[in-house]
Amino acid sequence: MVKAIFPGTFDPIHYGHMDIARRASRLFDEVVMAVYDKPLKNLLFSPEERIDLVKKAFADNPKVSVTGYSGLTVEFARQIGAHVVVRGLRVFSDFEFEFRMALANQRLAADIETTALITAEQHTFLSSSTVKEIAMLGGDVTSMVPPFVAEALRHKISAGDHQPQPNSLRD
Repeated sequence: MVKAIFPGTFDPIHYGHMDIARRASRLFDEVVMAVYDKPLKNLLFSPEERIDLVKKAFADNPKVSVTGYSGLTVEFARQIGAHVVVRGLRVFSDFEFEFRMALANQRLAADIETTALITAEQHTFLSSSTVKEIAMLGGDVTSMVPPFVAEALRHKISAGDHQPQPNSLRD
């Protein structure tokens, strides 16, 4: 049995993330959506809110589970018995970042492999930062995220429960 993790902040989860995870679930026996709790960037949603949204996104897929984590991704992978880290590549600039991260992870944990899946063409522009910016400016994100995520964004933004986000190429 091969267990993989798909780590990320998922702030919020969008159709690009979901596409990568569903495709990974066809390749591996189990995919753990590993929601990182304390990244070095500002987040809109709390760790608990992000975990809840990711769980809702995969409620219909028994091969995908969701958990939060902190610390090094490869150490978390070892803790749960995962041997593969799944990453998604949208554009060429993603490759350089993911390549460096994979090499660093290989140095830390040679027994953990990294696999990168190319995003589906219709999702190449999607990032959580883009989704949040559009939502904060009153734009329609319903083609980018599931309805429950769009609603969570509307609620969070209308409550004024957010801080301005720095531009980020990664999420």
